[in-house]
Amino acid sequence: MVGPGSGAAPLENANPLIYRRSGERPVTAREEDDELPDAIDDREIFDLIRSINDPEHPLTLEELNVVEQVRVKVNDAESTVSVEFTPTIPHCSMATLIGLSIKVKLLRSLPERFKLDVHITPGTHASEHAVNKQLADKERVAAALENSHLLEVVNQCLSARS
Repeated sequence: MVGPGSGAAPLENANPLIYRRSGERPVTAREEDDELPDAIDDREIFDLIRSINDPEHPLTLEELNVVEQVRVKVNDAESTVSVEFTPTIPHCSMATLIGLSIKVKLLRSLPERFKLDVHITPGTHASEHAVNKQLADKERVAAALENSHLLEVVNQCLSARS
């Protein structure tokens, strides 16, 4: 964990804006009926990623406004999911790690039929093209997840805070 007292570099964004969490989604009777097909929608994907922990702060990606439901697009019929995320600062060195954490959460949570597109909100990061290229490259993502230290950091981002 990078942060105060860890001996690591100082925080890039030491005083981020904190946003209010959206409420829990009410579950409808249709969703609870196991006999009816239940399409995956934007809110379901947002609910999966909103509680991912930021690698630098004891806050979630939703609380930092890095992920928003309006930036999640799902087409269940075509098995596609697109997530735009917005780093808190234009030079955020954690952008690739945040994108990787979102991608891993979705890979672990969704059926294999889904094609995932996780990318930076256009115009919000200095290295947007390079980060997006890394996140879109299946071989680079797989190689990153073979790195035990990096996988440990991703798992920390995905674990529930105590």
